[in-house]
Amino acid sequence: MNTMKYLSTRGGMPPKTFTEILLGGLATDGGLTIPDAYPRLSKEELAAMRGMNYRDLAFEVIRRFADDIPAADLKAIVDKTYTAEIFRSDDITPVKTLEPGLHILGLSYGPTLAFKDVAMQLLGNLFEYVLEQENAEINILGATSGDTGSAAEYAMLGKQRVKVFMLSPLGKMSPFQTAQMYSLQEGNIFNIAVKGVFDDCQDIVKAVSNDLEFKAKYKIGAVNSINWARVTAQVVYYFKAYFAVTKSNDEEVSFSVPSGNFGNVCAGHIARQMGLPVRKLIVATNENDVLDEFFRSGAYRPRPETKHTSSPSMDISKASNFERFVYDLVGRDPAVVKELWQQVDAGGSFDLAKTGHFAQVKNFGMESGSSNHANRLDTIRQVYRQYGTMIDTHTADGVKVALEHREAGVPMICLETALPAKFEETIREALGCEPERPAELADLEKRPQRFEVMESSVDAVKRFIVAHCG
Repeated sequence: MNTMKYLSTRGGMPPKTFTEILLGGLATDGGLTIPDAYPRLSKEELAAMRGMNYRDLAFEVIRRFADDIPAADLKAIVDKTYTAEIFRSDDITPVKTLEPGLHILGLSYGPTLAFKDVAMQLLGNLFEYVLEQENAEINILGATSGDTGSAAEYAMLGKQRVKVFMLSPLGKMSPFQTAQMYSLQEGNIFNIAVKGVFDDCQDIVKAVSNDLEFKAKYKIGAVNSINWARVTAQVVYYFKAYFAVTKSNDEEVSFSVPSGNFGNVCAGHIARQMGLPVRKLIVATNENDVLDEFFRSGAYRPRPETKHTSSPSMDISKASNFERFVYDLVGRDPAVVKELWQQVDAGGSFDLAKTGHFAQVKNFGMESGSSNHANRLDTIRQVYRQYGTMIDTHTADGVKVALEHREAGVPMICLETALPAKFEETIREALGCEPERPAELADLEKRPQRFEVMESSVDAVKRFIVAHCG
């Protein structure tokens, strides 16, 4: 079998293997890494996966993308990652049925109570494995709108060859999210609070990644959702959810995915390309509805300002992973993608409705919708009163949009984003009560916090990295 090769969505990177792209973020030409072809599963392979536990299923999916890692080593990494001790049960991502045909995929049972843990815990162990193989070290630079940062930091705690520099927008995360990151005192973790919004943080990460000389000299790596290994890990739970709510592989299901950076729903797109019987992938946005506008009209118009909302992890106007989907949408033509993103990177937009490409969206099963604060409160109340289940603000966005797109006879699976405890203020507003939180996090906001406040400046962040990566 030939080893899977990875290309850039913009066409300017020579083919590389999984481990060669693992530690990086952007490709050398500024694009995103993507397989030269998605692995397709036969009916027999899909049938063999049904009934597998999470670890075995994860190995079966991930090995197809990471085939340059010896199978025994990859199996050991996967088995080390997905344990009941880390994810609170051996089910890892349990499915809760609200009513026949309407389900929530529980993704928030890892250390930081958010779906990012499912991929980030694997990423931490993959990083450790490759760095030990190469006797190397890495300085991770990332940006977070709420959950990626804490998930990355908890995954990298105590790893001897790794330092984490995490940018977050000052004052824009929930108190729980903020404390989860800033209370960490480990010497390999550096939190930088940027005076700006998430998109400013993300732009800084991209600018540093595009400085190839600096990136090489200071061994800069990435854990944001632009990292391909994270997307690969997320593909697994689409298979897990599908098998949980269907009895045979002749059935179709739909997924509703709260979406900011497009990484989570991109994983669903990949699962569908691999042959998973997915009818619809529903992109659910909040008031920052750039993606909803695209799937309704064909116009991708990043906003000059990002709105601060009660589902802050989705407060994003430039969806990094969207470039991977557009690459598939335009027939995997890197010249087209490069031209489109030159417009976006220059502060502009593009409109695929003026080309034949946008018509292909239906072939990929993509639909969309948006939600606002009032919708969020109503959905949290509705789900709690009708089903006795408390959901967080982002999951509420997903459920609201899911109900608008639900079809008779097609199971609808809503992807959970975080536990309600991370967004206490809005839960109190909606329900008038406190969400439960794990006992070990009872005093989280009272713990001492350690972070650096910084202007939104690429040079300032570079200076900080240089000063602390010796």
